[in-house]
Amino acid sequence: MIEATIKEWLKPEGAWVNEGEGLFVLEQEKATLEIESPASGQLHILVAEGQVAAILTPIAVLTGGKGQAQHVFEKAELPATLPQRKEKVGTPAETEKNADAEGIIATPKARILARQQGISPQHLPGSGPRNMVVSADIQAALRTRPQVKASPLAQKVAQDLGVDLATVSGSGSGGKVMRRDIEKPNTTHDRSEAETGLEALSGLRSIIAKRLSASWMERPQVTLTTEADASALVAFRQQAQAEWNIKFSYNTLLIKLIARALREHPYINAQLLATGIQLMADIHIGLAVDTDRGLMVPVLQNADRKSIFEIHDEMQQIIQRAVAGRSLPNELSGGTFTITNLGMYEIDAFTPIINPPECAILGVGRIISRPVGINGQVVLKDMMALSLSFDHRLVDGAPAARFLQRIKTLIERFALVGFDR
Repeated sequence: MIEATIKEWLKPEGAWVNEGEGLFVLEQEKATLEIESPASGQLHILVAEGQVAAILTPIAVLTGGKGQAQHVFEKAELPATLPQRKEKVGTPAETEKNADAEGIIATPKARILARQQGISPQHLPGSGPRNMVVSADIQAALRTRPQVKASPLAQKVAQDLGVDLATVSGSGSGGKVMRRDIEKPNTTHDRSEAETGLEALSGLRSIIAKRLSASWMERPQVTLTTEADASALVAFRQQAQAEWNIKFSYNTLLIKLIARALREHPYINAQLLATGIQLMADIHIGLAVDTDRGLMVPVLQNADRKSIFEIHDEMQQIIQRAVAGRSLPNELSGGTFTITNLGMYEIDAFTPIINPPECAILGVGRIISRPVGINGQVVLKDMMALSLSFDHRLVDGAPAARFLQRIKTLIERFALVGFDR
């Protein structure tokens, strides 16, 4: 990590902050993290919301607390004088600089406040020089704005998008504004980029695009497909829910058996280094998760050493943090194998792209009843499609096929491996 974006300040300029309180939200390549205040004091913001800061750059100063002034980043040097955060509204040049692409003239502080409160400064009368919108105009609009009922998630999305909730028609109970009302295309608020069909690459989307493009171009990738009888998997899951009141996800069961298969076939649990092929000592399994920010792959560390109950509990927590954008840094790195499951979208076989620098990835399709011939009879079985993509530089087709065959066998005999550590 060499830089990050200040996604949101949780405390306003000049506010008193207590040590340990949430201070700001930091967005890096893989996750959004809430950072606590390292000390108590009065907050003076140096880097505004939405700006990118290099690591060890001072982004704020806390003054008046124990220990005098302290930076959020401890290793940074304090400036000789504390910068003043007053709004610059004086000259025509500054006015022109504060105009956005649509000609709306507002100070940076006013824009930040407007975005935080979900207000568009477009139609507000500005009280600053040359009718510039200042923070006092935003505060006045807040006092006169009719109260709009909105769900907490809708309020957060509106804040992120800079949408004025007063311009959105709510589809929820009693006219409450829901997230879907803000994101739907025919919403009345300004969505000029959406109207033109142009959507800028976010930081995470850009990272995904670069990594997958590199994975596809750098690796001779081959995909093998097969079908497994998932009847034992389905039965185990139903019995566990009936006996223990635990609803294991199919991903949890797959992580358990794939960890065993990787232990038995270590050549799949490998990475290509400049000096040769490195067989990884540990088995860390990543699970592709669809989030509002894009595709995330949280990683379960040492999956082969965990019981099915430990996998269940840890994966629930890891996935929840990934969806909320609160993943811990060590949860999004270090994977040695990845699972991507599209079964919930009624997808059968597909071609998953390897998550570099790993050797292979398993694509999992839906479980569906199909007629299967057994001992001269046609019976219905719960069949699951499996797609294994592997790096042909590290593994040949036959060893990769044996690994996939072993996964198929473990699925069909899951009752024998469910509690194996």
